[in-house]
Amino acid sequence: MNISQAVAIRIKELLKEKNLTQYRLEQNACLSHDTVKSIMKGKAKGVNLKTLIAISDGFGITVSEFLNSELFLYDNLNMD
Repeated sequence: MNISQAVAIRIKELLKEKNLTQYRLEQNACLSHDTVKSIMKGKAKGVNLKTLIAISDGFGITVSEFLNSELFLYDNLNMD
């Protein structure tokens, strides 16, 4: 999987874990619906650090906590 796909899966996990809707995440993170929708639908070519920080803030966690998942292990990612 690529990084964008891993981010989308992690967002889904955290939405469920924290009992949040995608809309609430967008509001908490101050991100547009189009930005989050693009990530979740796999249309984003990548996710920049600024967006990752905003998403993490929207969940009330650090970027380190967001990335603390086997999804982001080097062996699990297609780095092309």
